[in-house]
Amino acid sequence: MTGPYKQHLIFDLDDTLVYCNKYFDLILDEFFALMTDWFADYGLNVEQVREKQLELDIAGVHVVGFASHHFPESLIATYRYFAQVYGRIGSASEEAKLMKLGLSVYDQEVEAYPGMVETLERLRGEGHGLYLYTGGEDKIQQRKIDQMKLGTYFGGDIFIRQHKNVQALEGILQAKSLPRSATWMIGNSLRTDIAPALTADLNAIYLKQEREWAYNLVDLDHSSKGTLHTVSKLPEVPELIDRHVRASFQKRTL
Repeated sequence: MTGPYKQHLIFDLDDTLVYCNKYFDLILDEFFALMTDWFADYGLNVEQVREKQLELDIAGVHVVGFASHHFPESLIATYRYFAQVYGRIGSASEEAKLMKLGLSVYDQEVEAYPGMVETLERLRGEGHGLYLYTGGEDKIQQRKIDQMKLGTYFGGDIFIRQHKNVQALEGILQAKSLPRSATWMIGNSLRTDIAPALTADLNAIYLKQEREWAYNLVDLDHSSKGTLHTVSKLPEVPELIDRHVRASFQKRTL
């Protein structure tokens, strides 16, 4: 596909193409079990731990971005907070266990979302430009990219950023000279995928998840020149793009 009907599609990676949050949830469940065990004498419950960890986690991401050390550090900070609240003497071995537990989330096997390969194959076959834009550390994200063989679809158009925001997105748009009216951001995060795309006047496809990390949820500015669409499954994306292209063709031929 060439000319005015070729679209430029920027895909997020985590929880758009491959699973991510579910592994953090599994680790957090282990963390909650440890905390309620260690603090059993004080009546600490899961909801108290969940609320404090989430508060510290979100506050830290705003500062350091998607740094791998931050998640385990949020577990330790939560542990220290409750140790201080209850006057429980902390333990270096317990903190070491939490650090190991938190870091283990990055060792989980990479699993593609249903329809990932078929979706990318179809879009590439239809001639659209494909780009990958993910938040995190190079080594961790590159491991996922390599294991999923995503270079097959994105080639050298892979961008890993520790902070995902409108400035980072603008840098990609300028580096690749992408036309805004024909460029789409596809992702699961309202905060780091959809809101920056709309601010940059791009089209956006929000892949809505059943369970979403609270950090990703923000209100959107609806004054964008771009359009916003919501899907619940990745294979819905090619159909949506196809409808858009057909509608554009019809407008031009009227």
